Amino acid sequence: MYEDDKKQNKKLTPNQATIKAQNSCAYQERCQQEMRDKLYEWGLHSNDVENIIANLISDNFLNEERFAKAFAGGKFRIKKWGRVKIKIEFKKRKISDYCIKKGMQEIDETDYIKTLKSILAKKLKENPKGKVQVRNYKAAQYAMSRGYEGDLVWDILRGD
Repeated sequence: MYEDDKKQNKKLTPNQATIKAQNSCAYQERCQQEMRDKLYEWGLHSNDVENIIANLISDNFLNEERFAKAFAGGKFRIKKWGRVKIKIEFKKRKISDYCIKKGMQEIDETDYIKTLKSILAKKLKENPKGKVQVRNYKAAQYAMSRGYEGDLVWDILRGD
C-alpha cells in the first residue's frame, strides 16, 4: 500500500477534522461547499460535517460573502477571467445570489474594460496577417472563452 493510500483511508475524528478545517480556512478563504466536500473526504458523517460547518461559520472561519469578494477579485486581477466565467464558478460552488452580487462588485468596470481591450489587442497581434473578419472572430472567441460577455467583446472590436 502506498503512503497516499494510507492517508486517504485514515478517518479523522470530529475534533481532528475541526482543527484541520480551521487551519485550512485560516490559510485561504474557502466556501462552505469546498469545506463540506473536504470533511466528507476525511471520512466524517453528515451530522458531524454540518456541526463543524456551523462552528466554522460562527467562529468566522467560513464566510461566503468574504469568500465571494476574494474569489471574484482574485480571478479577475490574477487570471484575467471575465464575469461570465466567474459566475459559472460561483454556481459550481453553490454560492448564493446575494454573495455572487457582492463578489462581482469587486470588479471595477473601468479595469474590466481595460483588461478586455488588452486581451483582445494581444490576440489580434498574434496573427497580424489575414482577413480582418477572421482575426476579429478568433480574438472574440478567445475573449469569450475567458468569460467575457459576447456583446461587450464585439462592441470593443467594432470600436463602439
